[in-house]
Amino acid sequence: MLQKKSQVLPSFQSIKSMPVDFRFAGSPTSEQSENVNLVNSNTACMSVPEKNDLENGLVEGAEDSVGSDVNEDSPYSRAAILVEQIPSVGDEDLDTVPTPLPLVSSFHRERRWADTSSYAAKKKLQSWFQLPNGNWELGKILSTSGTESVISPPDGKVLKVKTESLVPANPDILDGVDDLMQLSYLNEPSVLYNLQYRYNRDMIYTKAGPVLVAINPFKEVPLYGNNYIEAYKNKSMESPHVYAITDTAIREMIRDEVNQSIIISGESGAGKTETAKIAMQYLATLGGGSGIEYEILKTNPILEAFGNAKTLRNDNSSRFGKLIEIHFSETGKISGAKIQTFLLEKSRVVQCMEGERSYHIFYQLCAGASPKLREKISLKIASEYKYLRQSNCYTITGVDDAERFRVVTEALDIVHVSKEDQESVFAMLAAVLWLGNVSFSIVDNENHVEPLADEGLITVAKLIGCNVGELKLALSTRKMRVGNDTIVQKLSLSQAIDTRDALAKSIYSCLFDWLVEQVNKSLAVGKRITGRSISILDIYGFESFERNSFEQFCINYANERLQQHFNRHLFKLEQEEYIQDGIDWTKVDFEDNQDCLNLFEKKPLGLLSLLDEESTFPNGTDLTFANKLKQHLNSNSCFRGERDKAFSVSHYAGEVTYDTTGFLEKNRDLLHLDSIQLLSSCSCHLPQIFASNMLTQSEKPAVGPLYKAGGADSQKLSVATKFKGQLFQLMQRLENTTPHFIRCIKPNNSQSPGSYEQGLVLQQLRCCGVLEVVRISRSGFPTRMSHHKFARRYGFLLLESVSSSQDPLSVSVAILHQFDISPEMYQVGYTKLFFRTGQIGVLEDTRNHTLHGILRVQSCFRGHRARAYLRELKRGICVLQSFVRGEKIRKEYEVLQQRYRAAVVIQRHIKSTICGKKYKDIHRASIILQSGKC
Repeated sequence: MLQKKSQVLPSFQSIKSMPVDFRFAGSPTSEQSENVNLVNSNTACMSVPEKNDLENGLVEGAEDSVGSDVNEDSPYSRAAILVEQIPSVGDEDLDTVPTPLPLVSSFHRERRWADTSSYAAKKKLQSWFQLPNGNWELGKILSTSGTESVISPPDGKVLKVKTESLVPANPDILDGVDDLMQLSYLNEPSVLYNLQYRYNRDMIYTKAGPVLVAINPFKEVPLYGNNYIEAYKNKSMESPHVYAITDTAIREMIRDEVNQSIIISGESGAGKTETAKIAMQYLATLGGGSGIEYEILKTNPILEAFGNAKTLRNDNSSRFGKLIEIHFSETGKISGAKIQTFLLEKSRVVQCMEGERSYHIFYQLCAGASPKLREKISLKIASEYKYLRQSNCYTITGVDDAERFRVVTEALDIVHVSKEDQESVFAMLAAVLWLGNVSFSIVDNENHVEPLADEGLITVAKLIGCNVGELKLALSTRKMRVGNDTIVQKLSLSQAIDTRDALAKSIYSCLFDWLVEQVNKSLAVGKRITGRSISILDIYGFESFERNSFEQFCINYANERLQQHFNRHLFKLEQEEYIQDGIDWTKVDFEDNQDCLNLFEKKPLGLLSLLDEESTFPNGTDLTFANKLKQHLNSNSCFRGERDKAFSVSHYAGEVTYDTTGFLEKNRDLLHLDSIQLLSSCSCHLPQIFASNMLTQSEKPAVGPLYKAGGADSQKLSVATKFKGQLFQLMQRLENTTPHFIRCIKPNNSQSPGSYEQGLVLQQLRCCGVLEVVRISRSGFPTRMSHHKFARRYGFLLLESVSSSQDPLSVSVAILHQFDISPEMYQVGYTKLFFRTGQIGVLEDTRNHTLHGILRVQSCFRGHRARAYLRELKRGICVLQSFVRGEKIRKEYEVLQQRYRAAVVIQRHIKSTICGKKYKDIHRASIILQSGKC
């Protein structure tokens, strides 16, 4: 019986560990195994109807698979389900295999012989057809005649459609697979249906090869928490999840000693911010222990409050981009972090569309400030401020701004921002709000103005610590140098409003940068650069509104560059590496956005170059900029000029029309020297810091085009040039890491739970290149390893005579032959070995088992040696102790002898003295007695 166990166990283990394509006929596929595990792990959190639906889906899938063994081309055989029913067993359980899993086997036994039709015939009965509204529907083919087919949709109607328009559907057994690579037919309706099937069951994560697709549920789903973290950490749960992607990044960072990056992308409202927080939660839990991980998590409410806002499409939209770089010590613990931010949307401070909100912190401050703080910074309710009142939106459904303010202040305490600095921050926020209430009065016929000395102006002066008169001059006049003379120019109403708004935007922008700097100082405490880090990129998603301005222009350009990075790693580099290494490979076509990037970046006739050029001209206007674009770029296929001041760009995610109104002003980001000098003269320390930083930036030598328009006294890089530089630095950092991609999908525009709009999802999938990724991953070799590294990692598994070879290629080939890996599962390149999905897992399992056995042998041998040494040491100690004790006893005995001899001598003398005295007494008494007789 023992011999039987040793023969059965290896083959059984090989079945469980082999990938889909490397199993003998009739073995269970990994897709089916993962489906059963996924059902077991998720039905616990479903309602009864959902469980019934899911079980019915499995029953139908089992029914479809019956009889499929008749067709040799079918991957779904009866034997596959029968083997799948057998749970994993250990050595001690091989003699008594437990009862098969009831979830599959009970239904399968009942309906096992219900349908004996061949798989080839049955799969033709269902196909996808497209409705007039563009949605796909699944129908049964009733008959086919010539070029037309009669099809029956689920509602029972009968329709005639062209046969060529029908798209084949997957069998029911593949409903809800967790990896799109498992689909037999990889077409758009099948992918849409699979995602919708999982989404309706709160399984919002699906793998698309190496990419994780995350669909925003717009509600709480029971997929997070310590129990799930432990499950993914211990590999007891392997369904797609942000935790799984993050865990892979940690393991690869430790194993390969290469920095990792998790790039989270998607449209606005797709859930990127929440996904980044979930990834950080997993990193903090696994790398915790130093305490700094708690500080890292607490940066989220701070950055969200000061950098997120409500838009028409998203209640918590990030209006800035951030890269969080988390460093790890040599022991795998978090040792520090650094946050880098990109392009805060300044215009939102002074202008919001109807139904939107400015940054959350303004409303949180107005709702949650204590009475003492309100009095100190002269704070009123949100509706009292013009900047907040213009959008007529003050609250978000289901959000308590007062509670959020408490969370923010608590987070500021945790990242070591002092109470004094917090009060200064809140004072700056109140000053920004009060600046919007500053009004002007016309003082002459030339429309010159001066600020009214009302509550708004006086409060702003008090909060920033400046003189009211100096503030009035800074808002209503501008100093200009003409030769050696200085001329004071009065401002018109529009110029004064622009100056006021520019000051408000600059104060808020500087405040945001200062807060990020304080957070980085806190996170850098005790940090040691070890060369190990994981970066999480959460950047604004692609945006397309009815009116798109300069902010959307920059945001969409950043997304174009990120899409190029995505294409480069998953398409270009993948296929180029195959060709360079001599791999037999059929190239897969994909949508490349290089033409659109050239439209933005080409010099001297690119969008950014022309924008900076027009910004340098004092007389340049938004209209002249638009006309210049039409003049030079109309021949570009990605550009189309529109009426008046508009133009359109064909982005990877669709065409977007931009209104150039305000482009030049926002690109210049002009804050005149008068306002900077005003801030530097303030008594409060924060305005002084802001002024110092702005002066330092203006004194830096410019690399790109400069401008000096409208009487500005300082020169600096344009916003577009600065943003482009930051973006290229970001891409350079990401290129030096191993990327992990998470594509967030927004299922509907109304932010409604359970709603799934096929057209919207399909557009995002096309933009993300999901289908191309799956095609390349399924037909390609996603795992690759150099000959040297492969031989070094697995060479010890070979016989000594083989592994002694100095040629890594020979060792690698010998390993592949020894483990009987099918030639279809790998290819040998010039410098690397290329494997199909899952092949390395077989070797890793064997390596881990072997290392575990070696460690067990070593531990037993070391224990034996330790015990032998202990026995020898014990004997030596006993001998030494006997000598020491003997010497000690002899010395004590000698002392006792000396004492005995001394006692004897003393006793003799004492006895002699007593006896002598007694004798003398007797002698004397005898003499006296004798004398009396006489």
